[in-house]
Amino acid sequence: MTKPVKTVCVVGGGPAGLVAAKTLLHNPPNGANYDVTIFDSQCRIGGLWPANKADDAGLVHPAMIANQSKHTMCFSDFSWPDTAPQIPRAFQVGEYLELYRQRYCQEVTLRLECKVENADLIPYLPDESEHYWQVRTWSKEKGSEEHRFDYLVVASGYFGEPALPGLPEDTENAIPVVHSSKYRNLEQLLGGLKGKSGKILVVGGQFSGVEIAATIATHLSDAMNAPGPLRDDYIDQKTQGPRFSVHHLIQRPTWILPLVTASTPADLAPCFLPMDLNSQNLSNRPPGPLVNTQGHISVERAKLVNSFFRGLLKTDQSEFSPKLAVQESDYDNQPFVGISDTYMDHVRSGAIGISQGKLKSLSGNIANVTPSEEKINDVAAVILATGFKASTSLSFLPGNIQEKLAVAPNDLNNTVALAFHNTHHPAVPNLGFVGFYRAPYWGAVEMQARFVTALFSYGGPLSHSLPASMAESLKNDTSIKRTLALRTDPRASQFPMGDYAWLSQEFGTALDIARIPPLGKMPVLSTNNREMNILTAARYPGNGLDRAQNAEVVKNLTRTEELVQAGMTKGRFVARAVFRSLLGDWKLDRKVESQRPEQPTGRFVGTASFHLRNGTSHGREEEFANIEREGGDQGYEYLYIENGEFIDETKRLRFNATRRYIWRYNEAKDKLSVWFNRIDEDRTADYLFHEIDFILPNEGEDRVGGWKATGSHLCIEDVYNVQYEFSFDSVNLREWKLGYSVNGPKKNYRLDATYKR
Repeated sequence: MTKPVKTVCVVGGGPAGLVAAKTLLHNPPNGANYDVTIFDSQCRIGGLWPANKADDAGLVHPAMIANQSKHTMCFSDFSWPDTAPQIPRAFQVGEYLELYRQRYCQEVTLRLECKVENADLIPYLPDESEHYWQVRTWSKEKGSEEHRFDYLVVASGYFGEPALPGLPEDTENAIPVVHSSKYRNLEQLLGGLKGKSGKILVVGGQFSGVEIAATIATHLSDAMNAPGPLRDDYIDQKTQGPRFSVHHLIQRPTWILPLVTASTPADLAPCFLPMDLNSQNLSNRPPGPLVNTQGHISVERAKLVNSFFRGLLKTDQSEFSPKLAVQESDYDNQPFVGISDTYMDHVRSGAIGISQGKLKSLSGNIANVTPSEEKINDVAAVILATGFKASTSLSFLPGNIQEKLAVAPNDLNNTVALAFHNTHHPAVPNLGFVGFYRAPYWGAVEMQARFVTALFSYGGPLSHSLPASMAESLKNDTSIKRTLALRTDPRASQFPMGDYAWLSQEFGTALDIARIPPLGKMPVLSTNNREMNILTAARYPGNGLDRAQNAEVVKNLTRTEELVQAGMTKGRFVARAVFRSLLGDWKLDRKVESQRPEQPTGRFVGTASFHLRNGTSHGREEEFANIEREGGDQGYEYLYIENGEFIDETKRLRFNATRRYIWRYNEAKDKLSVWFNRIDEDRTADYLFHEIDFILPNEGEDRVGGWKATGSHLCIEDVYNVQYEFSFDSVNLREWKLGYSVNGPKKNYRLDATYKR
């Protein structure tokens, strides 16, 4: 029997607010019926995710590459468009959310540019045991308004406002100081520093610090190496060197993972998958019920996880910088991670310098560091990657409610103490929370929405009508006690709220949602001889789905399993892994063997450098135009420059030589290509040299060598046959070899080159 309509106020129109509204409208149990209103202070939905390429007013740069694949950055019953990249940009996440809204939230009353200023809990009279919410909002269009709701869902998230350290103000020699969420481009940051130079100091060593340091280093690399005239504002015309560099101030070394990691890290020719799919492979965890791996980290657990990362990356990171090395003597400390495709090789190349400590103060263009008392000189600008305060997202709640929730404004990780994995508080039964989960998995947020909807539908956390599974889960719940303890725990983990797989299990148990098995047979990992078992939100489909929703669940599962099969058996992502790991400088040793006397035989020794820059259209104008029309992204490419000396076999002929190419990676095709450089413009692509085709090992063949690949090129009458071999240490290229033979009427020679770091 359908129950009377209950009204729900949802504060926040980001992923959490949208999935909360959708779940209340489409999947409420116990015959519940809801009328949902979403309030958001912004002019569009999406929360921190920009709505399109041009939307740069939010907290995330539209072009930022997400740190998850689309397989985990989605909800269980709504798949991404077919053309979406495997790892989307921020603006593409915003576009996905708009499609989700159109599919599931048409019945929602959506009030944009309307801020919730206050929400008071008012008792129904004469019975004061039940309450409603009196919500006051303000909008430019309608001014102050009062609304009445039966339930309130806080979905405004952990990104309430930037957390800024209190630095002594220096007005005499002020330099730009901005939060990482406000950085968009070099012009905006350095526009007022014409003719100046120095370090762009990034403060903060976790996710956002690593991400923004790598982003700025890439922007500087692009400014140095893009086609066209050299720019005086970023390049010193006398030295031809950069005016600015990045300097990163971290408190401790952090394991840095690329977006695509090795599923078989011991192989010189490893298989690759997106990092989140490898990390959520349940077959790597002990059989039986999952145990929480986050929160308090014991010494034993810390040693185990640090050793795991060392084995995954096959390095302690000292090869990139001694200051990034995670020494075995530090394995007692809880591990921290960051994610970036470019950060480590920017550090190795010197584009990012490293210091350890905390920023104490700024004195003119000098940053003072504690406790080392180091002084970082010649600072031109400061980026504060110091996180966000969630307390602002709760500021509309009255003081007595905040007191019940034990709000701690200065605790960025454990701001509010909530029951059953940050969904509610038993003292305020008609108040729910969705999205108060400080970790990057959307499936957890979807589970929170289901749990809050079920709580409301069965009468609250103290109701005698709760299903047995929910009642038992609430009875055994220790979330509030655990959160309060973590506030003073020196061994709290980086993401203390619980690991995603364990949380999914716990929510599934409470809601009677079973984790469904993979649709088909999955690849078997040689490391443990177990089938891969990748967890995504679609593995926990909600109850009571209609036919269309079930079809979306199957689509999501099928896509993930097909991708895993492609990565493990067809070389998917190898080209991407190679492209990522080329960044920076290499030692080059090339032997030339000619069959014609007019072409010398000898040896070339020098360096080869891969300079990262934004993708350009030269030589592929039509393809580029299609990307723009479809709302895609041009990606990145490398300007390849080699310099060295050639000595012929007689040692009588020696001369300096240089050459340039453009290397490109096409994400849609998962294909690497090499392009000739124009003669008249040394940073502009001319035409295609060759595409690189990777050779799959035969079934059962040991991967003792690196990934082999071929290419070919017909230059008038001369045929270039190209062979490659890329040997990995897990995610990083250890060395690679390039050889090609050239045959034609006037050419007959062979080149064999080895590239080493």
